[in-house]
Amino acid sequence: MNVIEIEDLTYTYPGALAPVLDHVTLEIEKGDFLAITGNNGCGKSTLCKLMNGLIPHFITGELSGQVRVQGRDTREMDIGSLAQKVGYVYQDFENQIVRPTVLDDASYACMNYAKKDYLERGREALRQCGLTGREKDYVWQLSGGQTHLLALAGAVSLQPDVLILDEPIAQLDPLHADKIYETLKELNEKYQKTIIVIEHHTEYIADYCRHVLLLKDGKVQWKLPASEALERVEELQQSNVYPPQVTLAAYALKKQKKLEEAAGLPSTVAAGKEWFQNISFHGQEPQRKAERACGETLVSFRNVSVSYRSVKGEPKRIFDAFDLDLHQGEKIALIGSNGAGKSTLMKLMTGILKPSAGEVLVGGMCTADVKPENLSSFVSLVCQNPEDMFIKDSIWEDIAFAMKTRNIENWKERTEQLLKRFRLSEISDRDGRLLSGGQMRRASLAIGVALQPEILLLDEPTANLDIATRKEIIKTLDDMKEITKTVMIATHDMQLVCQWADRILVLCQGKLLADGTANEIFGDRQITETAGIRPPEIFTMGQMLDPRAYCYTVQEFVQAFGGR
Repeated sequence: MNVIEIEDLTYTYPGALAPVLDHVTLEIEKGDFLAITGNNGCGKSTLCKLMNGLIPHFITGELSGQVRVQGRDTREMDIGSLAQKVGYVYQDFENQIVRPTVLDDASYACMNYAKKDYLERGREALRQCGLTGREKDYVWQLSGGQTHLLALAGAVSLQPDVLILDEPIAQLDPLHADKIYETLKELNEKYQKTIIVIEHHTEYIADYCRHVLLLKDGKVQWKLPASEALERVEELQQSNVYPPQVTLAAYALKKQKKLEEAAGLPSTVAAGKEWFQNISFHGQEPQRKAERACGETLVSFRNVSVSYRSVKGEPKRIFDAFDLDLHQGEKIALIGSNGAGKSTLMKLMTGILKPSAGEVLVGGMCTADVKPENLSSFVSLVCQNPEDMFIKDSIWEDIAFAMKTRNIENWKERTEQLLKRFRLSEISDRDGRLLSGGQMRRASLAIGVALQPEILLLDEPTANLDIATRKEIIKTLDDMKEITKTVMIATHDMQLVCQWADRILVLCQGKLLADGTANEIFGDRQITETAGIRPPEIFTMGQMLDPRAYCYTVQEFVQAFGGR
């Protein structure tokens, strides 16, 4: 039985020259767990907004074809009726939290629909989403993962048959990401909900999804069982989708004729253990300790303590007697679970946040004695959500703003130079909030380096990006050496960490748990388990095959295990 049917659907946004979806035909069976994937801009979110009626009821445009939910045309239903059939959790899920306490928010939609049992429905939704016991908590007491589960509970409370989640784990650490998907699995298997996720993380697709739908240029390329879909390595890569690292490694070894006889391709570490059982490690013993050349000290945390006031209960302490030095020329990755203190540490460096005890010295200046705007030419923060960086009507004006305000000499020429360096010249007159994901990231980086800061701070620079855009951002980071030598990235993207950083700081409950290289951090299981971090999947695969294998990329794995 099909719960959603789409027939010959074509949709064009107002003012767009070409349709974002082009003659799409699709059937989604009741009880499926479907991943929709494809490159940025291929129409994934648009397709899902058509399923829940946001298009055309709230977002206009040129629409032809049909979308039917449980046999009814969405254009003939009102948006309120559709919300009770198709629940939606957005990529920016925080905007769905509208009430101060957990139960109040979970039951709010049902109260809006005048359901007499709205509180009971809210409690049941919280139970199904693993938030029992948090009913009376304020929403700001929740972690990022718990907040996402609360947004899901708000949708679940209306008891829809279909739940759609847009990039559900893009901003979450591995433990919280696991919790989200385990909850979705239970909703799917125990409560017979049809689950649809827009997802770039193919390792989660391999572990949880039944089918995969690939979109490319607004068209459906195919819809296949997950195991079969993830074996289509070249097709996925052509659509800027990164198959699981285990799959890529197996594909490469097959092409090298190292494992010609092996059937299929593995998509999980568990399957890879058997698939790779006949190959041997030929690499070198890893260098566990590495001497790190330290340049001039740029930032010092001295006995720093920070607490956030709380409406309920004691103030929440983030740092307590925290010490750290950062040096010129370092490429630093700041990692740890949600709530570990990564964003707080960056805010302390910019002066936006002042310590309650101790001192933070930036370029020899104590941040407690300096206004944030006076630090901005020395240290610059690029926000996790790049659209937060845009305050003008064009990216030309956004990039120029800080230089113009401070009367920087030749600010117009420098704006043009930055537009050219970040490949934005042709779109300089466009509003930054209307750009693609990669364009927004590049524009936000240009804004961040406009004042030529000594230190650049980046919060989750690769979140929500497909493989091509992610590679583009990494290339841009490497190209920025001439502008800013010292860069710190806060991220959950361990592939980025291992590929880019030369120093890794691990935060755990406001303390510096570890400070070292990739080998020192990921080679210590106690550190990874305590901090709730997870190395790249290919590293885990290599370790399972041979403890001497320290492989952080597919290429390193193939060289280490296929070298002879």
